[in-house]
Amino acid sequence: MSRALRALLALVLGLTVLLVSSPAQAVRVLRYDASRAAEFRGAVDQAAQIWNSSVVNVRLVPGTPAHFIVYADNGWPRAMPTSLGRGTVWMGRQATAQGHNALRIATHEIGHILGLPDRRTGRCSDLMSGASAGTSCTNPYPNAAERAEVDGNFAGATPQVEFDRLHVNR
Repeated sequence: MSRALRALLALVLGLTVLLVSSPAQAVRVLRYDASRAAEFRGAVDQAAQIWNSSVVNVRLVPGTPAHFIVYADNGWPRAMPTSLGRGTVWMGRQATAQGHNALRIATHEIGHILGLPDRRTGRCSDLMSGASAGTSCTNPYPNAAERAEVDGNFAGATPQVEFDRLHVNR
């Protein structure tokens, strides 16, 4: 057997051992219940799909029993994360009445459930800047840092969001 062939076989064998012995990161599935989100139901479902296409360590699926519940009410949008992936979201009509985008709101509030805090940067490219980006901002997509932070949260990092605290972004 030639030296090059032996080296190639050793490389293949080494990679095989690494793949077999390295535990795969389990994807955490979170169920959400948007049955009480009224006219925001579509925005909530779309926001879940945005998160699903943006991160790899967590999957959001509609279902019960739910890890988090989404309601519609007449107040300002807010979230109460109780632990990573669990809590309550309120899609408040007050913000949409003032011209804020419902899909951006839904994606932002779910971001709190996924462990992200408010960051009032005023930049439309920052999903967690929330209302500070103004009513002209309709961007519902998390930026690269926000995506990495959520993946890190579900890989064992300590989330930056405060749990058991109501997050209202005005």
